[in-house]
Amino acid sequence: MSTVSSLRTAVHESFEGYVDDLCDLVAIPSVSSSSFDQEQLVASAKFVASLCERLGADPEILRAPMEDGELGRPAVVAHFEGPAEAPRVLLYAHHDVQPPGDAAQWTQDDPFTAVRRGERLYGRGTADDGAGVITHIAALETLKKELGSLPCSVTVFIEGEEEVGSPSFVNFLETYRDKLDADVIVVADSSNWCVGTPALTTSLRGVVQADVTLSMLDHALHSGQYGGPVMDAPTAMCRLVASLHDENGDVAVKGLVSRDAADVTYEESQFRADAGVLDGVELIGTGDLAARLWTKPTITLIGMDVTSVAMSSNTLNPTCKARLSMRIAPGQNPAEAFDLLSTHLREHAPFGAQLDITNGELGPAFDSSADTPAGRDAMASLSEAWQTPAVTIGQGGSIPFISDLQRVFPEAQVLVTGIEDPDTRAHSADESMHLGEFERIILAETLLLARLGGELSE
Repeated sequence: MSTVSSLRTAVHESFEGYVDDLCDLVAIPSVSSSSFDQEQLVASAKFVASLCERLGADPEILRAPMEDGELGRPAVVAHFEGPAEAPRVLLYAHHDVQPPGDAAQWTQDDPFTAVRRGERLYGRGTADDGAGVITHIAALETLKKELGSLPCSVTVFIEGEEEVGSPSFVNFLETYRDKLDADVIVVADSSNWCVGTPALTTSLRGVVQADVTLSMLDHALHSGQYGGPVMDAPTAMCRLVASLHDENGDVAVKGLVSRDAADVTYEESQFRADAGVLDGVELIGTGDLAARLWTKPTITLIGMDVTSVAMSSNTLNPTCKARLSMRIAPGQNPAEAFDLLSTHLREHAPFGAQLDITNGELGPAFDSSADTPAGRDAMASLSEAWQTPAVTIGQGGSIPFISDLQRVFPEAQVLVTGIEDPDTRAHSADESMHLGEFERIILAETLLLARLGGELSE
């Protein structure tokens, strides 16, 4: 039996070693995008497997087929047997990372060399999701050192393709269902409310991606000779995209699910500082600010194929292609949302423009409650680790595979935790995480596992 105090001390004494582990993981450029060297994913999987071996496990590096039949990227699965009557816990994180982007935007020479500046550790994957990987390892190692064995049966599942949409995830769950089955699933891939305030994520927006090709002509024309009676496709696309929001900036697509309230208050001044909104720029949308981020839909133009300024000429372009990313509120079916978006686009196509609309990613939202046995244990553990009350939050981002976990393991309680904070800049240059928060999330997971296994003295 352990106490909060003894586990806090144990985590603190070993913490610098876990920071070193994270730095070693960050040093492997494990970008899962197909345009990068996929052997680096094999290297990062082997490194994660070596960490599991350090704890006495016999890890496996496994793959499952994608929908096209090709094998997906490597995942690590390691099992630690606990008492027969104890809960079975699945610990999820991912070892793949986003591309580094423009190196000139980083304030360090190499995005894959972790750099410590003040209270933060900078580098690609430090937060998303290297910290999640090392949190699982550290919590298990702490418990084994303190208790001699684990209080629960634990399976570590470290995926290798989350940043490209987890294309083999469903097949992986089905193929290795017996290895992954659990009573409680901890997903370490989210964030806290802010530095100093821990959070359990209880809702996530889903994602719908649509590619829209707009055509006005069957070939390009001289803009001086033919301009006037017919609109060029890029201008028509701009008008079409502009129709997606009303005069207040709210999404104008009819029929989408929307909730107007959230559990916490997000002050506008704090949001503007967190998001880096420029002076004078107005926020869009109406209603509760946190709800606008978590429980209301949003649509973003994330890509557009147009002629660059450097290559421009006096030409009426006949076609234009745009990619739209729509975040959908909890409770919204993604296929229905795509149909509603398509209907809106066709009804608002300017001047009879012809549209071809195809769907890309269709990711379900996530909606849960902290008022479950495991949820209450998680909230208590977070509060004790931070020594301040934990809150429940939503996330504007999407983790679609959580719905797959719920479908395949319907009896499991899913807990979504994480290490990110408003300054993390995941997916962007200068990604970082707060080292104090890292130590506290390791302690929180250690306390949670001890509490689930009945080995924490209250």
